[in-house]
Amino acid sequence: MRDFTEIFDNAKTASLQVARLSTQEKNTILLKLSEKLIQNTENILEENAKDIINFTNNNFENLDMIDRLLLKEERILGIANEIKNVAKLHDFVGEKISEQKMESGLTIKKMRVPLGVIAMIYESRPNVTIDAGVLAFKSGNAIILKGGKEAEFSNQILAKLFREVLAESGIKNAVQLIENASREDTAELLKAKGKIDLLIPRGGKGLIKFVSENSLVPVIETGASVVHTFIDESADFEMAKNIIINEKTRRVSVCNALDTVLIHVNIAEKFLEYIVPELEKVNVVIKRPSELSEITVETLDELFSTEYLSSAITLHIVDNIEEALEHIKTYSLGHSESIVTENQKNADIFLAEVDAACVYHNASTAFSDGAQFGLGAEIGISTQKLHARGPFALEALTSIKWVITGNGAVRV
Repeated sequence: MRDFTEIFDNAKTASLQVARLSTQEKNTILLKLSEKLIQNTENILEENAKDIINFTNNNFENLDMIDRLLLKEERILGIANEIKNVAKLHDFVGEKISEQKMESGLTIKKMRVPLGVIAMIYESRPNVTIDAGVLAFKSGNAIILKGGKEAEFSNQILAKLFREVLAESGIKNAVQLIENASREDTAELLKAKGKIDLLIPRGGKGLIKFVSENSLVPVIETGASVVHTFIDESADFEMAKNIIINEKTRRVSVCNALDTVLIHVNIAEKFLEYIVPELEKVNVVIKRPSELSEITVETLDELFSTEYLSSAITLHIVDNIEEALEHIKTYSLGHSESIVTENQKNADIFLAEVDAACVYHNASTAFSDGAQFGLGAEIGISTQKLHARGPFALEALTSIKWVITGNGAVRV
């Protein structure tokens, strides 16, 4: 049985140490980590290859899932560059948000401070090991990582390299990876109220639902999505085509990838004649309600609720913007939604009424990403409204402390 008491105690001790580091000290460590990843590219690729072999040997033929797991030289370089970008970002820790001088003689400051200990449960993306660790560290926190078994070897070497860089600066256990993790380990994290300050699940709907329903620790839900784009009757066809293809094919296995295209009935015939061949050219698998073997409420719900994470897409015709909004209200998970239209009134209605973290007008949902929003490497995309929403990173990994000073002040 794994000793979680030691893991939690080590994380708490490390969080206090990291919280005291200056911005310069943290950035120096991050730049060293960036260089260390580049220097160890060959070793990282060797370990990642073990994960790829294990994944494919276990009767998995999902090429899209392999893409999530795969590390290549250019991806490692990209991760290293993201670390450098985070080092350049504003450090929110110690920031004075406001200050008031009261009639009582008190000076009251609202300060930004680290959360403390963060835990991250994630699936097959090894880059999350670094992204989450880097953002937690820069924001003054310690982090406990539990990655998916598919990326076991990749996660281990990435965490090992991070811990080595930290150790060179006398910092222990600011990043801890639970190796060879089990469901029992997940249960320990979920019930660690008072030991973990924030738990972040990042993965499919099943993982996020299980964590959010069973955790005693505060949770930020991330990732799961059913992404829609509504092609209004005034849409420019070429613009719509470019947006749809970018949303669907840039990386099919990410959470901001397009799942359903809603098409206004007044342009449906012409637009389908235009878009279907274009989608087929890029190997998109088209699904339509009319092609279901049996059309029932249940089969339609299943079709419209699907987050594909693959090259598949649903095309569905709606009568007007009101029906599009109702469809999105029913099936959206609150991640990213887009409208393509030249009608500004309809655009304004869509942007105001769609209840999602990211809403777009004449733009691709592929931009739902922390780096694209100027946040640096994101720790996730929140689909809830508290304590963070949308892509979140450094600022969302901090909390508030009220600092009150006086000169012997007492309350009457």
